[in-house]
Amino acid sequence: MDRDRLAQALMATFLEELEGHIAALNRDLLAWEKASSTARAQELVGSLLRTVHSVKGASRAVSLSLVETACHRLEEVLAAPRAHPPPPEVPELGFAFADALDDARQRLSRKQDLVGSPLEALLPRLSTAAQGQPSPAVPVAPPAVPPPPPEPPARTAAPAAEPSSEAPTAEALPVRVSAQKLDALLARSGELRVSSLRLEGRAEWVESLREELASLRARLQGPEEASARRLETRLGQLSRELLADRLTLSQAVSGLDEEVRRARTLPFAEACEGLERTARDVARGAGKQVRLEVHGGALELDRSLLQGLREPLLHLVRNAVGHGLETPEERRRAGKPPEGRVALAARLFGGRVQVSVEDDGRGLDLDAIRARARAQGWEVPEGVAAARLIFRSGLSTATQVTSVSGRGVGLDVVRSQVEALRGSVDVSFLLGAGTRFVLDVPLTLSTLRVLLVTASGQQFALPAESVERLLRLAPSEVRDVEGRQVWVAPDVLVPLTSLTAVLGLPAGIPKARLATVVLAAGSLRVALGVDEVLAEQEVLVRGLGSRVRRARHVSGAAVLPDGKMALLLHPGSLIRIAEGMPQATLFPAASTKRVRQRILLADDSPTTRALEQSLLEAAGYEVLACADGAEAWERLQRVGADALVTDVEMPRMDGFALTEAVRTSPRFSRLPVVLVTARDKPEDKTRGLEVGASAYLVKSAFDQTNLLETLRRLL
Repeated sequence: MDRDRLAQALMATFLEELEGHIAALNRDLLAWEKASSTARAQELVGSLLRTVHSVKGASRAVSLSLVETACHRLEEVLAAPRAHPPPPEVPELGFAFADALDDARQRLSRKQDLVGSPLEALLPRLSTAAQGQPSPAVPVAPPAVPPPPPEPPARTAAPAAEPSSEAPTAEALPVRVSAQKLDALLARSGELRVSSLRLEGRAEWVESLREELASLRARLQGPEEASARRLETRLGQLSRELLADRLTLSQAVSGLDEEVRRARTLPFAEACEGLERTARDVARGAGKQVRLEVHGGALELDRSLLQGLREPLLHLVRNAVGHGLETPEERRRAGKPPEGRVALAARLFGGRVQVSVEDDGRGLDLDAIRARARAQGWEVPEGVAAARLIFRSGLSTATQVTSVSGRGVGLDVVRSQVEALRGSVDVSFLLGAGTRFVLDVPLTLSTLRVLLVTASGQQFALPAESVERLLRLAPSEVRDVEGRQVWVAPDVLVPLTSLTAVLGLPAGIPKARLATVVLAAGSLRVALGVDEVLAEQEVLVRGLGSRVRRARHVSGAAVLPDGKMALLLHPGSLIRIAEGMPQATLFPAASTKRVRQRILLADDSPTTRALEQSLLEAAGYEVLACADGAEAWERLQRVGADALVTDVEMPRMDGFALTEAVRTSPRFSRLPVVLVTARDKPEDKTRGLEVGASAYLVKSAFDQTNLLETLRRLL
């Protein structure tokens, strides 16, 4: 290896090692600030000295004299004897050094010079602090062989900066494998898995040929029958050998997959490195106190997944401290301890990982969220669903713009980056007690089990873990609520639309029964009509490349066992768009009746009754208006009608009782019933549909086109 290549290799090793040293510095400095005893403080100072000494030795090896000098000055500051706790300016100087060192690492990785860098600007402060302290009577010398630094992202051990005279044995020699090589190895492993699945298909194809030949042999006689028997026997043997080879290959691929994944995994605590420092800095700037906790830190996760989670977790921790936690005075008044708590936790949930960020602060201010959303001209949902508006770009409840908040981009970044990992994010809160964000992401990013569907003649893949149910819906199983078609699930009303409508593709020919996929992302649900459901398969996932990386609703490309590709759709994005879409044409249009259709209208308010009657008559309907449910039921039995439009709150017989009477009548059991009411609570909507209403429209969100479109579809 020539000198230039050797220098580049040494620098790459140094920079990778330096990242772990910077994390160790921040960790020990934070612990030093909180040390409860002199003995613990001395232990942490010793650890800091060893880390700084390691950086100094490594920087000398790559000829970085500026880094070496800064480390030497900080060693002098740290080694000076002082009482416990240390004066605040000493840890602050250590934090400034760690930040400047990280800046230097980033500059060097971009092959930039360190002249004019924060590290160079920090040297005078380090020198002054070093000169202002008396020399210790007994200097604290670092050990001859400093302990290895925290493992870098590639999950390999790094050689010591100043090795001892005793060389390690061959068994103990550390091995460094770059993250890029591990990524490439995992990609090849995924391709082998797809090949294994393809081989299974070939074996099934040979077996089908053998069965076809057996059927043909039954119709042959003499020598031809004997030849066919021999060929059938050979095909059977080939089929068995193919299946055995496929089993062997599958076992080998599974073992290789497992080993590669283990080489790529890191503990969840690795993704949390630096977050305690972030929480501390934000809290100090806001005059708050915070304690950061990490639960499930030993859980081993894929390195790429942890890298993808770093920035969302950073935003959520900053948001929890800046927005969620109160000042010590506010917390005391609320009966809370002055120090706020932010807890990060990770746990496995089937084939997925759920990561939560929770604080014990004030909770979300829904009124402020709704006010800001209305100021933006957005549609504001009812109830706690309004909390999800915080994930939209441009919404912030901060009263002023700071370095932490106010621009309304932080949580939008969280959502977009989690969705890039094929995951979802949701929020819940208790007013005055705290807020909890839950990130739900797949355990692996390279292979995935998918459901293959078609829409507008194209094939698409949906993550199988997000598919809650498959249905074939008839028009009678669909209801209208507030102008939207819904499928009535046992415990919830699920919005219904078509995949072609969400993707903006040409609609296919409506069918009598609609193939439907119910997708789930967190607590959200949507039912998507598709042309056909094809199969469930394991696929290899590929990125789309930089040119189409931001394709709407698409998170990657699925490589199918036959070598073809299908776009992998993102459930969270589909659900979010589907919730706000206008009603799609999902079923064949009913034949138009030639006679004028009669609408029975029941409402106890003369004004509302007159307005609705005028609207319906202008649309060409014959209208029979009634003042209450009892009158409507009597007239319906006497003269009949093509549809019933009724209020709920009426004297003598309310709309629920009227609808129930209609449904239990053999004569009118199939009559379309539209409830138009001011009741907008979910339990009222559910009850209306349970008693048999065909559609449920809320007066507060009433749009005359909704009523007319609903009647057009029902009639």
